Amino acid sequence: MADSSSSSFWTQANALLRKNLTFQKRHVKTNVRLILFPFLLCVLLVVLQKLINNELDKSDNKCGCICKREEGGRCQEQVCGIQYSDLDQVSTCAIPNPPEWPPLLQVPAPQYRAVQSDIIPFSDLPDNSCRRTGSCPVTFLFTGHNQSFGESMFVFLCVFTYYLTYYCVNTVAGATIKIQGSESKTEYTNFLEPAFFSGLPIYYLQTQCPSNSTFSVPIQILTTNMQQEVRCAQGLHLWRSSSSEVNNELYKGYRRGNTERQINEIVAAYDFLNTNENRFNVNIWYNATYKNDSGFDSIALARIPRSVNLVSNSYLQFLQGPGTEMLFEFVKEMPKPETQVKLDVASLLGTLFFTWVVLQLFPVVLTSLVYEKQQRLRIMMKMHGLGDGPYWLISYGYFLSISVTYMLCFVIFGSVIGLKFFTLNDYSIQFVFYFIYINLQIALAFLVAAMFSNVKTATVIGYIGVFGSGLLGGFLFQFFVEDTSFPRGWIIVLELYPGFALYRGLYEFAQYSFTGDTLGTDGMRWGDLNDSTNGMKDVLIIMLVEWFLVIFVAYYIDKVLSSGSGKSPLFFLKRFQKKPKSSFRKPSIQRQDSKVFVQMEKPDVSQEREKVEQLLLEPTINHAIVCDNLKKVYPGRDGNPEKFAVRGLSLALPQGECFGMLGPNGAGKTSFINMMIGLTKPSSGTAFVQGLDITTNMDGIYTSMGVCPQHDLLWETLTGREHLLFYGRLKNLKGSALTQAVEESLKSVNLFHGGVADRQAGKYSGGMKRRLSVAISLIGDPRVVYMDEPSTGLDPASRNNLWKVIKQAKQNRAIILTTHSMEEAEVLCDRLGIFVDGSLQCIGNPKELKGRYGGSYVFTMTTSVDHENEVENLVHKLSPNSSKIYHISGTQKFELPKGDIRIADVFRAVDTAKRNFTVFAWGLADTTLEDVFIKVARGAQAFNTLS
Repeated sequence: MADSSSSSFWTQANALLRKNLTFQKRHVKTNVRLILFPFLLCVLLVVLQKLINNELDKSDNKCGCICKREEGGRCQEQVCGIQYSDLDQVSTCAIPNPPEWPPLLQVPAPQYRAVQSDIIPFSDLPDNSCRRTGSCPVTFLFTGHNQSFGESMFVFLCVFTYYLTYYCVNTVAGATIKIQGSESKTEYTNFLEPAFFSGLPIYYLQTQCPSNSTFSVPIQILTTNMQQEVRCAQGLHLWRSSSSEVNNELYKGYRRGNTERQINEIVAAYDFLNTNENRFNVNIWYNATYKNDSGFDSIALARIPRSVNLVSNSYLQFLQGPGTEMLFEFVKEMPKPETQVKLDVASLLGTLFFTWVVLQLFPVVLTSLVYEKQQRLRIMMKMHGLGDGPYWLISYGYFLSISVTYMLCFVIFGSVIGLKFFTLNDYSIQFVFYFIYINLQIALAFLVAAMFSNVKTATVIGYIGVFGSGLLGGFLFQFFVEDTSFPRGWIIVLELYPGFALYRGLYEFAQYSFTGDTLGTDGMRWGDLNDSTNGMKDVLIIMLVEWFLVIFVAYYIDKVLSSGSGKSPLFFLKRFQKKPKSSFRKPSIQRQDSKVFVQMEKPDVSQEREKVEQLLLEPTINHAIVCDNLKKVYPGRDGNPEKFAVRGLSLALPQGECFGMLGPNGAGKTSFINMMIGLTKPSSGTAFVQGLDITTNMDGIYTSMGVCPQHDLLWETLTGREHLLFYGRLKNLKGSALTQAVEESLKSVNLFHGGVADRQAGKYSGGMKRRLSVAISLIGDPRVVYMDEPSTGLDPASRNNLWKVIKQAKQNRAIILTTHSMEEAEVLCDRLGIFVDGSLQCIGNPKELKGRYGGSYVFTMTTSVDHENEVENLVHKLSPNSSKIYHISGTQKFELPKGDIRIADVFRAVDTAKRNFTVFAWGLADTTLEDVFIKVARGAQAFNTLS
């Protein structure tokens, strides 16, 4: 069973929170730089605002009086009011008496007027040859429920003008010509009608245009005198059978391409619906092709009134006769005071810049998550008992608190320095928008982190995403949003990408703040979200749904991949399966292929396997680890065969025992450890730790396990003491018990004195890091500890001190230790197992192994080269079964079976040899553990080669 003292959910959460806060304290400068970025950007926008406003506020842009003609240093002619002929000051100067403009129709340019084409197949339209001569008529369309009534209306509607008497004098004043039009774009207001300043002609419409129908007339606008060209345009009225037919023709004729032949524009269309002698009910289509670039449909303000007047007069004349007329002499703007010249730079540039500001948090969160993954810190925490629930709760809350603080500083900075982007829009809408998005961004970072294992790669991709999202939003997505002809459904599809959703929300804030600053009104309010042109509601709904969806998918993927071995994608179905009655199960050795394998094993290995079988049938709590036919096979790649890393290992390890694993590099020791600590899954077989199966219950095993990995897994900016405090809290240590355990651990590995304990781990030497890793594995009294080459890189004094710590620690726990040091294995391990090519070749305590595989003495003698034969003869006389194992330049080594000789005989023979020839050196040694290791390894490798 798992340790009953395992830490609770909130204990683990508290440990991780304290560690994160300590980690955050180490990065105060980084956080300050992060927060300063939006602050500096806001200051930059304010400085730009001031510079631009000062430039716009110069005298050239102000209303007032200037000297038009100067002689002798004195002004001879002074002009006051709007100063320049291009009327740039119209938007800022006081206009107490706005000019009167004749009401105009929006007339297509000659090259765009409707003609017969592939897209509009009506035969009553003129032939497209008229475009070459510029004589194409302007077309009006009519429809309704009653065709005869509509045709009778044509009679009155088609009387476009009276006689052209005194035309050149009276056209602009509007006294003679009843219907006039222009192909120029309109402005925001009617203070300036660009039809009279664009250089484009003013059209007057007639049923037939006479010859020499183009005039040039002088006009005066305020203080400006200019010549205006006036041309005749022939009006053509055409009946269509239904409104859908009209709508289809208008849609196909709208500007959709770059060539003239793709454009067929209609002046206007009228649907008389159910109009009759007693009812006037008309729908009007109008030409919006030339609306200004701002997106405001000011044509409806300036050009539509003439269409309405035209059809209204037609109906009156139909009822009352040609003498009846509804006068419409001019359109005129409301008077206005002088306004200051200014430009809201934050609203114009803020959408792109603020998108970058908010998205900057994404790579920060992403790299933090990938760093833990790259350094294997996440799995290290998991192996010491940190559950997925506390990890997600604290990590998510940690990043959320950082993001909220960042965004609050951002909005506060912008508001304090007076950016209209923040001050005009409702703060509650801003809070909801930013809060939902940063949650979506954090969830997205958790999801994307599963795809990366390298911090540098994640950082590069993260910042590419930041700048790419902003630039694509500003130079692609925004054009789709502003294009009213682009389908709204596709806009919503594009907003499914979180970067575009963020951009759209900021774009709406910018539009409302710019309009509010220009018109002196409020910015966005909650009621504005119901506006059909406002995309904020759609964005909020999309981001909210994506937030829950992404966080669910991210948690699921993390649950599957959170440990090295991972979980089954259908892990959530296990709760519906029946639980086994016992933690142990029948031994897997019963398979026929395993029986064949047993016959080739050494007796001690077979005995260990039989012990495991017995324990699985009659489990006891005395054995902390029981491995049952554990195998690991790596699949073949690039044409190479599959690799057997561990071949059917069976091992039983009781409490209080230190088991040492010896073997050459690549023998499978680390693969075995990785399976036991959950980094990889066994290919077959299993193991039980404290009665819990490693294939199904690693989360329970982690609560009573300690690990000292082969490579030190430490936070570079945390101190040794902070590491032990964190892992101690994970093991349910609290208060004085935690403090005492940490101090004892630091003292035991010689990291307590001299301020070493409070030095950042990144500044430790390799040996100090190794000692800290050992201390981490032992803190909290884990029942099972895995140490992978714990003394690597230590000096002799530190190594001896560490051995004392491990010796003391093994009294009440099971330890599995891998090492290449035979001395370490002999000092620390109660039993040893030698691993070669994934198989356990022998098992026993060091003395047994030396006795079993080392039943000989090693005799060494060094003489001159001339006496080598005499040495060989001497050894053969001592032991006929001796064998030479080493020979170089007079130095020879021989193995002498212990049963063939007595040590006294060897001394006596050497004394005799010294009288016959010179002996430089000689020695007789018993077999060492290293000799045993070499002998077993060579024998196993030779057997595997032959087989």
